Order: sequence, then structure tokens, then C-alpha cells
Amino acid sequence: MARLKGAALSTDTQCRRIGAGCRETGPMEKRASSTRRPAGRQEFGGGSPGRSLKKGLRSSRIRGEVSPTMTSTGQDSTTTRQRRSRHNPHSPPHDSSVTSKRGVKKGALRHSSPSLAEVKKKGRMKKLSQAAEQDLIVGLQGLDLNLEAKTLCGTGLVFDEQLNEFHCLWDDSFPEGPERLHAIKEQLIQDGLLDRCVSFQARFAEKEELMLVHSLEYIDLMETTQYMNEGELRILADTYDSVYLHPNSYTCACLASGSVLRLVDAVLRNEIRNGMAIVRPPGHHAQHSLMDGYCMFNHVAVAARYAQQKHNIERVLIVDWDVHHGQGTQFTFDQDPSVLYFSIHRYEQGRFWPHLKASNWSTIGFGQGQGYTINVPWNQVGMRDADYIAAFLRLLLPVALEFQPQLVLVAAGFDALQGDPKGEMATTPAGFAQLTHLLMGLAGGKLILSLEGGYNLRALAEGVSASLHTLLGDPCPILESPSAPCPSAQASLFCALEALEPFWEVLVRSAEALEEDILEEEKAEKEEERPWQPSVLPVLTWPMLQARTGLVYDQRMMGHYNLWDNHHPEMPQRVFRIMRRLEELGLAGRCLTLPTRPATDAELLTCHSAEYVGRLRATEKMKTRELHREGSNFDSIYICPSTFACAQLATGSVCRLVEAVLAREVLNGTAVVRPPGHHAERDAACGFCFFNSVAVAARHAQAISGHALRILIVDWDVHHGNGTQHIFEEDPSVLYISLHRYDHGTFFPMGDEGASSQVGQAAGTGFTVNVAWNGPRVGDADYLAAWHRLVLPIAYEFNPELVLVSAGFDAARGDPLGGCQVSPEGYAHLTHLLMGLANGRVVLILEGGYNLTSISESMAACTRSLLGDPPPLLTLSRPPLSGALASITETIQVHRRYWRSLRVMKVEDKEGPSTSELITKKVTQPANPGSAERMTTPEGNILDIDTEKGPSASSMEESTPGQAKSETAVVEFNQDQSLEATTGETTLDQTIPEAATEGTTPGQTTSEEAVGGAEVIQTSCTDNQTPPTSPVQGATPQISPSKLIENLRTLELNSEAEKAPESQIPEEEGLLGEAAGGQDVDDSVLNESCGDHADTDQVVLYAVTPLPWCPHLVAVCPIPESGLDVTQPCQDCGVLQENWVCLSCYQVYCGRYISAHMLHHHEDSGHPLVLSYVDLSTWCYNCEAYVHHQALLDVKNVAHQNKFGEDMPHSH
Repeated sequence: MARLKGAALSTDTQCRRIGAGCRETGPMEKRASSTRRPAGRQEFGGGSPGRSLKKGLRSSRIRGEVSPTMTSTGQDSTTTRQRRSRHNPHSPPHDSSVTSKRGVKKGALRHSSPSLAEVKKKGRMKKLSQAAEQDLIVGLQGLDLNLEAKTLCGTGLVFDEQLNEFHCLWDDSFPEGPERLHAIKEQLIQDGLLDRCVSFQARFAEKEELMLVHSLEYIDLMETTQYMNEGELRILADTYDSVYLHPNSYTCACLASGSVLRLVDAVLRNEIRNGMAIVRPPGHHAQHSLMDGYCMFNHVAVAARYAQQKHNIERVLIVDWDVHHGQGTQFTFDQDPSVLYFSIHRYEQGRFWPHLKASNWSTIGFGQGQGYTINVPWNQVGMRDADYIAAFLRLLLPVALEFQPQLVLVAAGFDALQGDPKGEMATTPAGFAQLTHLLMGLAGGKLILSLEGGYNLRALAEGVSASLHTLLGDPCPILESPSAPCPSAQASLFCALEALEPFWEVLVRSAEALEEDILEEEKAEKEEERPWQPSVLPVLTWPMLQARTGLVYDQRMMGHYNLWDNHHPEMPQRVFRIMRRLEELGLAGRCLTLPTRPATDAELLTCHSAEYVGRLRATEKMKTRELHREGSNFDSIYICPSTFACAQLATGSVCRLVEAVLAREVLNGTAVVRPPGHHAERDAACGFCFFNSVAVAARHAQAISGHALRILIVDWDVHHGNGTQHIFEEDPSVLYISLHRYDHGTFFPMGDEGASSQVGQAAGTGFTVNVAWNGPRVGDADYLAAWHRLVLPIAYEFNPELVLVSAGFDAARGDPLGGCQVSPEGYAHLTHLLMGLANGRVVLILEGGYNLTSISESMAACTRSLLGDPPPLLTLSRPPLSGALASITETIQVHRRYWRSLRVMKVEDKEGPSTSELITKKVTQPANPGSAERMTTPEGNILDIDTEKGPSASSMEESTPGQAKSETAVVEFNQDQSLEATTGETTLDQTIPEAATEGTTPGQTTSEEAVGGAEVIQTSCTDNQTPPTSPVQGATPQISPSKLIENLRTLELNSEAEKAPESQIPEEEGLLGEAAGGQDVDDSVLNESCGDHADTDQVVLYAVTPLPWCPHLVAVCPIPESGLDVTQPCQDCGVLQENWVCLSCYQVYCGRYISAHMLHHHEDSGHPLVLSYVDLSTWCYNCEAYVHHQALLDVKNVAHQNKFGEDMPHSH
């Protein structure tokens, strides 16, 4: 075999003291097959019946050969690597000498008398392997592991009391108030976190900085609020949605934005590792020229642009986990591929604030920014930690790793916490700790959280504290009720994944389509799937640790060596070189070195038979010939006189480390031990392994804990851990997950033991999980895909109390036996992701790995992760291999029946149709068209619903007795009755027959003009029209903010209204509907349909709910002195039907089902609001919704007079 030199050929002084068989050399060399061996054996070490092939040898398959599944994949991935190499010149080149020269038989006997030709051949191989080793070293030079001083530490915190110097002047109970920060401060003091952070003083954001996102006119307008009186502030605030103003609002908003910018400077200048800005007012709803939802300036958007402009950052990830969609942030970047925006929020098919279709999963960005906007909409309340974690694992993290952000900004609202009156979700502070931890693996740990919402004071304070604990490096608490994502969450994720798959290679699915998940088990678990509603938030405790990472190593373990083959891959130098590297990097000094000890017989007997332990002990006194004979009785085994003592010491050292972790002496640990253990069976040595150290340690952990501790064993050694699997295959308290080369049963240990179909037995069924790679070249992208799609979902559902990792590094790049390509950086990321489990109690135990450089760098990278250092930047040179995806998919399909987190909820109508129920009512036909067009709702049937961000949609049921929140409003009419929807003191007049035609084509139902984001179902029977939709959802209006004050009078907010007692001001105009809750929008309009019911006395009625307010109402200009002419033709084409009048310039154009001239006018002018001359409805292009507001009554009344010769009813 071609030998990959792990070190110089000179002998180490340390090794000379150990013994002659201990020379520091590379792994095995390829040998000829003519050497004499014991009778009946094909290789040294012998084999058990049925195992004719040894570890490291695949039947008649050399390294360059791959299975049919992997062959095409390898070609495809090479093309991908070549394509991406132009963007990543530092990625290590693919070395053909490493992947084409192995024909090794692992454990094979060395030649005693090689021929001259063989010696020459060996020399050529050494030269090749030296070149391969050099390529590996060059590739590792990009991994910055060399200086401990470079390790960033410190979490920045901005908390300034000046930010409490504003509040709502006209409502002391307004939820966004100073008490929010007071509660947070008390919690942080109680938890001792303030002193642990690096404190930064808040600074003011300069106008030039704010102008990176906001218009100068808007900033100037906000600046004038410092000099307004209460009445003026209220008038201005009422022109926006869910906003209040105070003379100090502008100052505090500038401080809040500046605080985030201060942290950006500190993080990107490497002063600190990460940070959190505890600020108010929030910012993520603020748009280019609009206040919205408590927000004046968009802090995270400004920070992203600032980082790009001042620090030359090219890629920024913004994560918004506030329960409300951050539409302001989305609109800022929806055409920008340099900013990836991810929002996870309550949506409920558009019924929840901000009621925008742009908040749905189908909005993915525009133009060059297509695919860089990700929305995960929750369509029910009560979503739990498992739902949020699933969205991060399945969608956010894979895309983020492909995007490779250089900075991560979080719009950190905590209104999704259990108990928050606005969000009505059921997440916990521990869940937000998990989300924070997952994000810390990105961008080299450069992560900044900026406070947004959160209105339950206790929940808010504990959520902030949990996230800050995590930023400081404290372990994530174990989740109280992890479970699995609910069907609604799975459906939302399925839709989002389908929408984004074309744009991200990492999201591609296996060619084997996932079958639709229709399982009988789910029906039986229906009760379990209901939203979890704990009565109180769990009390979190944070461990006090003497040290973070424990380390066990003993040079006596080098006493186990091969008496007959100095080049055997499982050599003593493996542990020596790892420890030397840990010391060189200063990592060993940062760990707590624990004393080692041999395992006791009692400990060994928990996993091995007494006969087997005695048999191994007897080898201590055997002669060389007897040792040779005894080794040949096992599969791929050599034995020397020190073997038993070394194996006993390795296993006992792991037990000692587990004791320290459970006793909280350390949080986690690294065991640099040998010989390895995961192949060892209950009564047999196998594959270089004698005692199964991981299995014994697991049983020891359960013994000292006094109960069946839930233990997760992750085995990432390139060989399947057959011994570990067999020991626990009937035990549901131990979840065993192995990722390994399988090659259809031809890779060691051969057979079907490592197949995906092996799932455990009896009570342990489902607790054995095998991901079987069927070829070489599996790398970082493939392992991370398995982590995100399979390993972590199952692990979170299992919710372990301890994680043990069989950390073999023979899947590492450059390993002579594995043929895989996992990098040290990749191993660091795998370790970091596991550290969110089990309260951080993770122990890595060395198994295989036979390239001394690879294993040293890989273990060092993992140890740095355990010590709390952020994982290094990881550049994925290619997407997951199709063969690897097929293996992952195969395992998922096998285990869906056992793990709900793996189930996929496919939905046919992915747009999420409204849940309105079709209801029919008898209706008497009107005597004349006029009366029908002016039908009004009888008393008692007027919908009375809050219009602003307030109580949740579900609370609407109380305000509309007898009507479910998702049902269509239904009214029974008599001939003389009319239909009228009222908002506060306003009246909405819409003509039933004509309104029913709007937004449809003949015989067609549509949901295109979704009102407030919800679908409107309308059936047509006459000439039809639809207002043209905006080409860009959420586009900022082109109306100058300088016109705002002038236009206030059009909103009829006069001084008399200001002076009115608060009790007399309609709640809708009080604008204190909480900007953090959601509500079904009101002003229901009932549309009558004809069609199939035209000849009967029954018609189908549907509720249409226009927006009760729109931020673009300021664009409405005074009515021309000449008035309106509803018969005026289109100014472009002269058509007389389906015309609309622009409410900014009062020009008249036709709708889109004629020639779409009004759409063209909107695109050219930016004027957002138009009035239909057919039914007098008002449409906003930018909101993509109908709007009814008091500001529109004058123009509607003028049009009504012109059309019908009389005023609108109740147009006061």
C-alpha cells in the first residue's frame, strides 16, 4: 500500500524507550501477496468464520473504484468543484495519488524478505505518498489553529439606561415600555451576567449611517418629533400602523441603532467574539420611509449595510426569530444577494400582523436577490422549541453554510416565548439558547443579537438571559419537552424547502423522491401532536464548572504495538502525535488533565464476558509465538504482552472522564486513548479493538447516575462499530448512530451489520441508526447533510443526557484506509452541533484514524470546539454527493416509523388556502339594482374586531360570538336590508354584485388579491376586473415624507379629536393596538356570487376583509375642485369599463383585464392607492390588499354621489 507519511522516518526518543516496534512511521505500505502465512489464513490475524476479508480491505476493490451509485456522483461533484474553485482558490486540490493507489489489506503481514523489484516499487510509493502528504499539509495551512492568542473571547453587551427615556404619553399600559428593559436588567444581575460581559457604551447613529437604509426626508421628519407637543405627536403617530411617538423617541432610536453599530465595530475588529444589544425601540418593521409596528429605524438592516460599507463585509446573514415578520428588513434586502434574510414567524395564512402575503414562504426575493429571502410561516399558535429547531436544522443551517456569511445579525424578539400575550407560542428560554448555539457555528462565531419584541416581562427577561448565557459559552439547558415538529410546522418547512431548492445546491434531495408520509402511527399519536402548553416556564439552572474540558492521556498506552509489523496503521505514534499537537497549540494547557486508571473487572463485565476478559488477561504472560497464534484467532488483531494493560487503561481512562463530566468537574472531554474499541464484541476482539471503551463508559455512566441515563453514541469512524451496535441493540436507553463506509457490504467489517436496515431488536428497535456510505470521497458536505437531515433531528427527539462520540478520524482527508475527505474544520462543526445536546455533556473518544497529520489536526479542531471556540470557517467545495444523499434518504425512510422528526408532511395546495368554510344562506333578490348595491348589515351582525396589532387571532372568537376565527362571515338578508361593514365610526360601502366581480375572471375563483395576506375567495358571474398587483411585494411608496404633515388633514385627525376624552376615541384610532399581536383584520365585506346558484334562492357568501389601515394613506391627495367623473374613459386607450382613478394624481386608467394601464401608471409613478369606478373599492399596490379607512370616505362619497346621485349611507 502507498504509505502516507505522518512524520519523518527518524525515530522519536520517546518511542525508542517504549520498544523496537514503536518507530514513528506512517501507516502501512502495500505488500505483495506471496508471503507465507499461517495455514488456512489469507492474512495475518486470522478471521472469524464468515469473515475472509480484513479491516481496510474491500473485496476486489481498490481505492480508485467506486460503486455505480457513486461513480456518476463523483464526476458531477468534480465538475462542481471545478466550477467553484474559481471562487475558492484556497480549497485544497483533489489528489489522485491519495485516492487511486490503495490496494491495502489492513493488518496484513509485512514482507520478511522483499525482492529487489518490490523494494523499488516501495520507493516509488513512498515518493508518491510524500507528495500526497505535502498536499495534505498545504491544505491544512488554511486552518488557523496555531496561536492560542488568536482565540477571541468575550461577549459584548450594550445596555444603556437612556433607552428607557421614552414611553407612550397617552396609554401607560402600552406593551412596549421601559419596564421591558428594567425586567431584563434585574434578571441579568440575578444571573450574574452583567459582570461577565464586555460592556459597551451606546452611541448615536449618524444620519449618514441611518441613510444606508432610510431616506433623508424620513429621518428629518423623525428628527422634528423632538419638538412636537403631545397632540402633534399623536396626529403623526396615527398616520402609521401601531406606532406611538414621544419627544425622546428619535434620540432613543438613534441610540438603539448606534448600539448595534458599536457591536459590529467591536466584533469585526476582533475586540470581542460576539455581542448582544439590549435596546428599544425595536427596529425590524421600520421601512425605507415608514415607521411601523413600534419601529422607527431598522437597526439590523442599518448594521448590515454598515458592516458592508465600513468593514468590507461581502455576505451578511440576518436571522429574525421575532414572532412577527420583519417586513421592513425583508423589503430592504429582497433584491440583494449579499444579504441572506431568514424569518420564522407567526402567519396563520395572513391573519396575523402584519397581514402581508409577502410574509409567506412563497416570497423568496426578487431579481438578483431571488432565493435570498427565506420565510418560515407558522400557521397555528402553540409552536414549540422542536418546531423552531427543525426549521434551523432543515433549512437555515444548510443554506447558511452554502452562503458562507461573514457576519450574523439576529433580530432577537422574544415574543414567541410561552406566556407572551402577543405571540401565543410555546417556546422556552432553553429553546432560544439552542437557536443561539446553532448560529454560533456560523461566520467564525461573529454573531450579534439585537433585541426586538417580547411583552411578557418574565419570559422576555429569561429568554434574553438564556441567549446571553449561550453567547458567553455556557451549555444549553436540556429541553423540557423536545418531541418532534408538529405536522403544521412540517408542512410549512416542506413548502419553504420546495420554493428554495432551485436556488441552493445543499437543499437538493436524493433522486429517490421521498414518499408521502401517511402512517397509521400518526393517527394514533393525534393527541400527542397537539400544541404543548406548559403551565409555567421551566426554571433554568446553569452549571458552575471547575473547568470546561477534561483531557485523558497516558503514554503507557503506547506500549501496545505490533511485534511483526512496524508499519501497521494502528501504531503507538497515533496518540503521541495527537497530544504533541494539542500541546503545540496550547489546547492541552486549556484543558483539565485528569488522572488515568485501568478499568475494573466490574466495569469491563458490563459489556464483556468473564471468559473473554480472562482470555485477554492471559496474553500478558504469553510468548511471542503464542501471541501470534492467539491474535490469529480474531479478525484483524495483533497482540503483544502489553496489550491487555493498554486496553484496560484506555477503557478505564474513558470511564474516569465520564465520571468527571457527570460530577460536573468538567463540562465535556477528550479521550486520547488506544487501542480503539468500537469493533470489540462481548466475547471477541475485532478490528484492532479489544475492550469496547465507549460501551463500557456508557454502562458506567448509567451505573453511577443510578438510572437508565439516556445516552447518545455517535460513531463517525469510517468503519461501522459492529461491537457497539450489538451491545446496545436491545436497549432503548442508548441511541446508537453510526456513519460509515459500507460499500454494499464489502467494506470492513463486511456483511450486512452496518446496513440501514439494521434498526435494533426488541425494545431497542429504532434505536440503532446506520448511515451507510456506498463509496469513497464522502466529505464535509455529506456529513453535515446527514447531521442536519437525520442525526440531529433524531438526537433532539431522543433528548440525551450524555453524548459519547466514537471519534475515529479515518474518514479524514488523507487517511489511507477511509478514502473519504472530511476536513478538520468539518469535524469541528460536527462537534459544535452535538454540543447543543445533553446540557453540553459531550465526550470524544479516539477510535481509528491512520494518517498522523490528519488525526492530529482533526482532534485539535474538535478539542477547540469543546473548549468553546467557534468552529473555523468552513468552505464547502461541493454540494452533497448524490450517492451520499441516497444513503441518507434510505436511512430516513427506514426510521420514519420510529422517529416523528423524520416525517415529511406534503401538502397539495402549498399556497395554504384560507380555512374559510363555504356556507349558503337564503337571500331575497333585491327589488332594484340600486338597493342591492347599497345593502347594509343589519344590527347585530356588524363585525366588531380590533384592527391593529393586538390580541391574537384566536381571541377574536370572543368578540364575534358564534363565529369561529377561520369561518366566513355569513349574514341573512331581506329585501330591504343593506350590508355595511363598520370600523369604529367609519362605514364601508361596497356594492355586492360589483364587489363580487372584482379580482376574478368569469367563472373563476381567485386568491390573488389576498387581503391582509389571507386569501379571498370570490366567484364571478358578470364582467370582471382585478386591480393590477404590485410587481414587487412590499415596495416602498414613492411619496415624499415631506408631504406627510400636509396630508395629515386628509386623514381627518383634527384638533377636536385630539382633545376628545380617551374613552370617546375609538379603539381603532387609538393606535395602541399592540404591535406585537395579531388579529383578524376587520371591515368585512360580503361578496355575493351567482354562477351555479343563479336560478335558485340561495347564494354563496364569502367574507372579504380589507385592511383597516395602510401606511400609504399619506399618498391620498385632496379631491380636485372639478370633482370626479366615474364615466371618464381610460386616458391611454379610451375604454369605458373597469376604470380606476389614482388617488394621488386623479388620472384615470383601465384595469389589468383590459390593458393594465393603471398598473403601468403605478409602476411609473409609484402612486400606491387607486379607487375602482365600478364598485368604489380601494386597492393598495404596495400592500397588495384592499383598504378601507376613514381617510378614504371623502373621495368615496364624491364618487358615490357622481355614480348614484346621492351620498353614501352613514358616511359621517
